[in-house]
Amino acid sequence: MSGPRDPRVATPAGSPVPAPGSVTDPISTPISGQLLRGAIELEHTERGVVPHRLPAWARARADGQLLMAEAQPSGVRIAFRTRATSVELDVLPTKRVYTGVPARPDGAYDLLVDGRPAGRGSVAGGHTLTIDMATGTTEYRPGEPGTLRFDGLSPDAKDVEIWLPYNEGAELVALRTDAPVEPVPDRGRTVWLHHGSSLSHGTDAASPATIWPALAASLGGADLVNLGFGGGALLDPFIARTMRDTAADLISVKIGLNVVNADLMRLRAFAPAVHGFLDTIRDGNPAAPLLVISPILCPIHEDTPGPSAPDLAELAAGRLRFRAAGDPAERAAGKLTLSVIRAELAAIVAARSVDDPNIHYLDGRSLYGERDAEELPLPDALHPDAATHRRMGERFAQLAFRDGAFGRRGD
Repeated sequence: MSGPRDPRVATPAGSPVPAPGSVTDPISTPISGQLLRGAIELEHTERGVVPHRLPAWARARADGQLLMAEAQPSGVRIAFRTRATSVELDVLPTKRVYTGVPARPDGAYDLLVDGRPAGRGSVAGGHTLTIDMATGTTEYRPGEPGTLRFDGLSPDAKDVEIWLPYNEGAELVALRTDAPVEPVPDRGRTVWLHHGSSLSHGTDAASPATIWPALAASLGGADLVNLGFGGGALLDPFIARTMRDTAADLISVKIGLNVVNADLMRLRAFAPAVHGFLDTIRDGNPAAPLLVISPILCPIHEDTPGPSAPDLAELAAGRLRFRAAGDPAERAAGKLTLSVIRAELAAIVAARSVDDPNIHYLDGRSLYGERDAEELPLPDALHPDAATHRRMGERFAQLAFRDGAFGRRGD
């Protein structure tokens, strides 16, 4: 970053006209990699930049579901140090709408000041992707940018973070403030690289800073790089290669639920695929503590194989709920269930730990188990709600960062 632009420079072409009461005499600062945390790569567009959680070469190997998930910037935040009292961010969102299901609220943006919650907002409008889960078809409708505004901030020097939404795309068009900004200095925080499914992506959390990995990172004093992808934790080699090429102090992989609900493979293929995934990560991070996390409790798939399918009766009533469409008898032919996967993962980690003392195993039911399911059942039978995200984040912080599931003790 070459420094803040002259305050007299106009906002970029295509940006919304500042609304009454917006930042006066604004300083417009380019949104560069120096101001973004948690992104693997930036794509420059005619309007601005799109943060990606997979590099371009990996995106070229991904299917449409994964491309949609990785473009939703879960765990990505704009971070800067400033004395500004007002901040505006122009964004072109891409929102998902499901046919026959009540519209979900616009994606939330969380403002953190010196690590503490200080505001929350949303951006209306933008592109719309309509998904018909009954037929598998989609329809895309283009839209225009909107503006997110936070004001009334202290004039003192402070660290500001804007956490981008986990459930919609965000093309970042312009950043305006009423005082100069600079990158947050490197304070030597532990970098935690995490990969998982929609639960790690954040589905049904209250906001981006309250998805369970973000909460755990905050409580554990870690800098999160979140490669949680809704429907995308399928042991894809290009994701393992991305993790191999990403510098990290701590690494975790949460494996199992997507493999079952996609009905992706049989038992014979599962263990070699896991070994290959871990081997690739180790090629680039040979000594970093590596934590393998098995699935949380998910009653519909504990002993019943996939695939998962939308419950059409519930969908007809305007509710999204899933069911296990497999046959328990097929376990004898090698079909996978969550109970089978937990046993396999525990055995894989035990075998690898003979030569790799820095690999460790965590049973996902320690984050969400039977008692939790009685108190906080999964609303759609697959995904945790906001209260469960908080519980999982707090438990992971305790187990992994304080009690040593990563193989080290916290302070």
